[in-house]
Amino acid sequence: MKPELTAKPRLATGVRLNERTQQPRMLLTPEHALRLSGPSLEIAQLCDGKHTVQQIAVKLLALYPKAEPQRVTNDLLGYLELLHTQHAIEY
Repeated sequence: MKPELTAKPRLATGVRLNERTQQPRMLLTPEHALRLSGPSLEIAQLCDGKHTVQQIAVKLLALYPKAEPQRVTNDLLGYLELLHTQHAIEY
């Protein structure tokens, strides 16, 4: 299920970003670890329960100004849906 633009995604209970400052950054869930880099890392860091999906999309567009806005939003929604199905985030 794709999230609404007003949803405020947050890391699920028991999920955390590893604390290492060097690469690779990982999203650690009870079942597995997901390697994060580029936009996926930026998205995971913004899944704090404070930012809406729309706010995350705006921040991504600021970081990647040459990207087409609708594609950024669609890719974001798809990635959040993937994280949700893997029990890494909640809305």
